[in-house]
Amino acid sequence: MTLRVGLIGCGYMAKKHLRALSGCHEAELAAVSDVEKDRMAEAAEYYASLRGESPAIAHYPQYTSLLADTKIEAVIIAAVSGLHAEMAKQSLLAEKHVILEKPMTLSLEEADELIQLAEQKNLKLMVCHQMRHRPIMKKIKETIAEGKLGKPYLGAVSLRLNRSPAYYAAASWRGSWEKDGGMLINQGIHLIDLLQWFLGDVTSVYGEILTAAPGKETEDVAAGILTFANGAKGIIEANIVTQPNNLGSSLSIFGENGTISLEGPSFNRISRWYIAGEEGDIEEASQLIALSGEQSAMYQNFIRAVQDGEPLLIDGKEGKKALEAIFGIYQSALIKQPVRLPLSSFQTSDMKKK
Repeated sequence: MTLRVGLIGCGYMAKKHLRALSGCHEAELAAVSDVEKDRMAEAAEYYASLRGESPAIAHYPQYTSLLADTKIEAVIIAAVSGLHAEMAKQSLLAEKHVILEKPMTLSLEEADELIQLAEQKNLKLMVCHQMRHRPIMKKIKETIAEGKLGKPYLGAVSLRLNRSPAYYAAASWRGSWEKDGGMLINQGIHLIDLLQWFLGDVTSVYGEILTAAPGKETEDVAAGILTFANGAKGIIEANIVTQPNNLGSSLSIFGENGTISLEGPSFNRISRWYIAGEEGDIEEASQLIALSGEQSAMYQNFIRAVQDGEPLLIDGKEGKKALEAIFGIYQSALIKQPVRLPLSSFQTSDMKKK
């Protein structure tokens, strides 16, 4: 049976969702919603062009009207960050399964509410950390889980991007703690999700941030030190002031028996893959590094979860983990001392006190 899906938010982020959805034969786009009619029309036309057909797609200027459509079984929420929590909550209350763009929410309380609501309603809530579905990342996870690296000592991630003043000026909500959340929440969260997925639960965090650009509240530079339950350490270094343009990202895991390090604009280069006594691993990794398709794999996981009960790789509980680690960095920067996780409460608007 074909899963009928509605899209809420037809801006820039919507296209990658439509590309992935268009390749899923077990699902179809049935409705779109956006406050701008032109964007709804563009999204519907883009999806139709990808499918090579002209499906009947309903247009709803108000997302609540889309949620009232009983033919819609699942929704993709790709609106601005500050609206994610309320839209996801209303979607679950309307008995819809949810694909939720990152950040999941801008507060721990809202994240917990969504997790509990999805469980109560027996609905699927998937947070879009698609990098977990990338073949090379699954290989790293498998390598660590099998103990090939031995005891993990350190994980380090780096994010070096450029976000110009024009980027923030293009939308009034960007750069606001209350409506947007910070740079780590929006640009760095995928790296932090991978780091804690590989190394386990975070128990304590120390962080510092710097806001350099005028006319915005959120950070341009962030640095964090994490301690994991297994004793390993994590280092986070991220900025959006890299001149003149994006430099890329890196991710490295250091253990007693080996080192794995990826870098490049989209982790498309292995700078080191050494595991003592496992010469064959580098050959497999070299083949996997060129493979992408993580967005499509994420959608396939969601569809199978809804239709067949397959576990979600990144459900609400998993999605909350990276969020809370980042909130820990923010809280630490606010009070200027390390903090222990789990946090009792936090919301990005707390940073306005800084």
